[in-house]
Amino acid sequence: MSSMNQTILLHEISKLKSKQAQWEPFAWYKEMRENSPVFYDDEQDAWNVFLYDHVKRVLFDHQLFSNKKERSLIPVPRVDNRSNVNFCDPPEHRKRRAILAHAFTPRSLEEWKPRIQAIVDELISDIDSETTVDIVQKLAVSLPVTVIAELLGVPSKDREQIKYWSDILFYPYAKETYDDIAEQKERAMKEFYEYLYPIVLEKRKHPQDDILSDLTKAELEGERLTDEEVVRSGIGLLGAGNETTTMLISNMFYSMLFDQPGIYQELRTDLTSVPKLVEEVLRFRFPVAMDRKVAQDTTVFGHKMKKGQMVIAWVGAANRDESQFAHAEDFDIHRRNNQQHLTFGSGPHFCLGAPLARMEANIALTAFVKRFADIQPVEGFEVTGHLTDSATGQSLKSLPIRLEKA
Repeated sequence: MSSMNQTILLHEISKLKSKQAQWEPFAWYKEMRENSPVFYDDEQDAWNVFLYDHVKRVLFDHQLFSNKKERSLIPVPRVDNRSNVNFCDPPEHRKRRAILAHAFTPRSLEEWKPRIQAIVDELISDIDSETTVDIVQKLAVSLPVTVIAELLGVPSKDREQIKYWSDILFYPYAKETYDDIAEQKERAMKEFYEYLYPIVLEKRKHPQDDILSDLTKAELEGERLTDEEVVRSGIGLLGAGNETTTMLISNMFYSMLFDQPGIYQELRTDLTSVPKLVEEVLRFRFPVAMDRKVAQDTTVFGHKMKKGQMVIAWVGAANRDESQFAHAEDFDIHRRNNQQHLTFGSGPHFCLGAPLARMEANIALTAFVKRFADIQPVEGFEVTGHLTDSATGQSLKSLPIRLEKA
């Protein structure tokens, strides 16, 4: 079982304790950018960077900042095998990533578009007759898990179970309940593994048009991936494909209601604004952090960072750096460079699923805007009652909204 000192606890660094402060850490980000842009936390022996250029350098420069690490923010139990793209650097990383990458090429995504559109249409027609709907449960949660199950070739009837395992695997550790959470994760990983294993064996015998079948045929250094490696890759993709896309879709609706009320009408008059809104939500409302290990002694940020120490790149803070984004604290879908956010990472570890997440968000929002004339918050909505602990701090577990039919 992974011990507590292998896990970096973000809230112990930020000292943001309340749900509200973790949901809106942006004032703290600003304070750190202005007063302590390179900050050393001695309790966890971890450096922290908050400026856009620093964060980008940490994510890009694998010679100085390695992804081969023993400690991590990622709360998933670690299994390092040849199909894991998370804990390695180029050139090894390039080989591993190439196996998964061909599933996410623009060509593959174009082929999947009609399948994604069909899933979106079905979910939206399910809420068509409602006047109030919990958009998190009915769309943000359902869409990504249904899509990724379909693309991987896993029975869609099992999607609630898959979502359950993914949620446990990505649930953040806390100091007080560490061992208990670690045990739940080990159990979820074991159950998830035992569930996928026979499916993978079946795909090897009878390949179909899906990612798991492709992985059974994929080769690494002239050898096929083992059944175990295919299963582990499947778990990684099923888990990762859920969490972030659910958060993106939930946050899009929150931003339309609270960050810039009225923007929904602009989307209705001009659907080309939909992708712009998606990018601005990724920039504006994603409190993401990523970690690397210092690979050699360096003073690249003006402080002595020692080989072996950890460095946390506070991506959510970088995305609001005024030197990169003018009026960064304003929600503005017409910002010319809002696509330069770092929410999906940067450099060799740029998120493989980014094009899929964008596609799901754009298809979902476009279909939604065509179907409904307007959205409003429900009366008396208080965000703190609708939040849940997540890997990045807090995320929406529900968001009730009022719908007006077009």
